Amino acid sequence: MKEYEINSATLAIIPLDENNSKVYEEEEEYVINKSSNSIIKDNCIFFGSSYLGRCVSTKNLTGIKSKYPIIIDESRNMIFFPTTSSRTQQSSWICLNKIKKCEKKNKKSAILFSNSNKIDFNISFYSLENQIDLLWNCLHVLHDREVPMAQKDSCLQNQYIFRRLPFRLSPPKSVFQA
Repeated sequence: MKEYEINSATLAIIPLDENNSKVYEEEEEYVINKSSNSIIKDNCIFFGSSYLGRCVSTKNLTGIKSKYPIIIDESRNMIFFPTTSSRTQQSSWICLNKIKKCEKKNKKSAILFSNSNKIDFNISFYSLENQIDLLWNCLHVLHDREVPMAQKDSCLQNQYIFRRLPFRLSPPKSVFQA
């Protein structure tokens, strides 16, 4: 395949080489003839912004200076983070909302996803834990940004925003297992 649209079933995008990636979905796997970063960049544009725009936004909102989490589509909670610097073509991208548990596996990490698929990643457990913590901080900032707007509106609007949040405001302690 040459094109791939990230959707609510997407778990991870993993590079196979400089020009090919494997996309894991809840029920399917695809080989895409693009780098993982190109897939992310194309989907940023598809969902209404440039990759650079999303990076600048994340940096301004959170202060994160590298390995920016990318909000592909906030309304559908498609938020991905890279395992390495996005300047390299060998970065895997993981969907936060699909992670059930992270495990230490020698000098690497394994992620158990919500559909019970387990994928090994070439990232230290400490780095993975740090990336996820940064991403939760990013979500806190986004949440805090929405709440004051809701307080200006009616009580119904407040309830709408809180119902819309599909994530807990801190990572569950059960996610990390050393």
